[in-house]
Amino acid sequence: MLKDGIPVDFTNEKGELIKERKLKVFDFEDATNNDFLAVRQLWIEGKSRRERRPDIIGFVNGIPLLFIELKAVHKKLENAYNDNFTDYKDVIPKLFHLNAFVILSNGMESRIGSITGKYNHFHEWKRITEDEEGIVALDKIIVGVCEKNRFMDLFENFILFDRSLGKVVKLIARNHQFIGVNKAIDNITQKEKDFKDGKISLEEKQKLGVFWHTQGSGKSYSMVFMCQKIHRKFFGSYTFVVVTDRNELDKQIYGTFSGVGAVPQIKAGTKNAIKASSGKNLQELLGQDHRYLFSLIHKFNFEEKITDRENIIVISDEAHRTQGGSLALNMRNALPNASFIGFTGTPLFKDDELTRRIFGDYVSKYNFKRSVDDGATVPLYYENRGEYLGLKNPELNKQIREVLDTHEDLDSDQLSRVEQLIGRDYHILTAKKRLDAIAKDVVWHFCNRGYKGKAMFVALDKLTTVKMYNYITQHWNEYVAKLEKEIEKGKYGDQELLTKARELEWIKETEIAVVVSSEQNEIQKFRKWI
Repeated sequence: MLKDGIPVDFTNEKGELIKERKLKVFDFEDATNNDFLAVRQLWIEGKSRRERRPDIIGFVNGIPLLFIELKAVHKKLENAYNDNFTDYKDVIPKLFHLNAFVILSNGMESRIGSITGKYNHFHEWKRITEDEEGIVALDKIIVGVCEKNRFMDLFENFILFDRSLGKVVKLIARNHQFIGVNKAIDNITQKEKDFKDGKISLEEKQKLGVFWHTQGSGKSYSMVFMCQKIHRKFFGSYTFVVVTDRNELDKQIYGTFSGVGAVPQIKAGTKNAIKASSGKNLQELLGQDHRYLFSLIHKFNFEEKITDRENIIVISDEAHRTQGGSLALNMRNALPNASFIGFTGTPLFKDDELTRRIFGDYVSKYNFKRSVDDGATVPLYYENRGEYLGLKNPELNKQIREVLDTHEDLDSDQLSRVEQLIGRDYHILTAKKRLDAIAKDVVWHFCNRGYKGKAMFVALDKLTTVKMYNYITQHWNEYVAKLEKEIEKGKYGDQELLTKARELEWIKETEIAVVVSSEQNEIQKFRKWI
């Protein structure tokens, strides 16, 4: 209501009753046309006539949109949250009914968050522009957030309410998302202007750039912020076609959009109208007028043109993977006047001319090092898994290596010789402690490797394979229980919390199975083991 206007009924000068006209609360087109007022130490009466005096309240047109709690430099910033902010929410809750942002600072450290966030959901605001190194300071977050134009933009276009966990979670864009999305939108605006002025061709206008934000930095939410702002600020009924190359990615991104109410929730047993189920269904959807469409690149299995509309923006997730080959060409033939922006967590190689030719150069960059420095992503390490687990890995016997190197297909005698040689270390390789440790590590690695797809574990023999299945299943259930507990306790940041909840759903849906070929006397072997 604050963004779109408050519906009111009133009587005009002629005595006529005018119903449901919208009363505009803020001027979002000209931020300076609003009244900004910061008040220090304002006494507020709350529950049971108890009073509290917040450090700073920021009013815009009389609405308390900003709350700032300050602590002495020698005190932990977390105290501002635990000792003050939570108390104010309990005693003077009405102050926060219209709140947009909460800023906590002790002078040395400053963070911004929402009224639903736990302390670890609050994040730093270190930059005004993307090229800056970033400084954690009170004046930086004040200028970065509270400058009038940025404040109204952040309030209008960079707040989401996620309901995918069964409760409302208020999300505020992070610093890199706010900067990156606005850079992308500025680029789109400039391309439109240059095309109208005859400075660039239609082909160049269609290249909206590459949005490279490293894995784990919230690209899906950045997509939502960008789309929602374009729908709100641009003239014309835009359609966004979100294209991925994997079912899991398609489901994840749709889950993000539906969680914040941008698109309908998918209900079990029903087909969603804006998620392509086949190439034929995709053709039908592209011929209609939708705000959003979601599809795998594989659904573009047709060659005909569908529409000449220019107000279509194709968002290609993992752009370097989805834009090569005949399917991508089919997509461009189907939508000859659409524009394309690529989102990716992987930097483009110097010789990757295909991606540049399709999308143009980078429109925003948020690399892995900067993400780690900002605490948005955990550091990445190469690990020798066996050494990490403290396992004894016997060296491959030289005789075994010679047999394997010189014979592509082993006859029965040679196979028996290999089995005999391996048998010397078999008890070490298949020890319960060793297999259990490996199984635990396999579960962790599968769930945290970043790529959500299939995996194959190759074991020494059939018996070991079945043992590993049992160990992996046990640790799988333990991992699910641990993740459920962490989500319930709100261990993660707000965007990460929602992502983890979707990951948990994916983990629960994952199937684990044993695949072996048959052989003689295998039943007897398993009976002996049992």
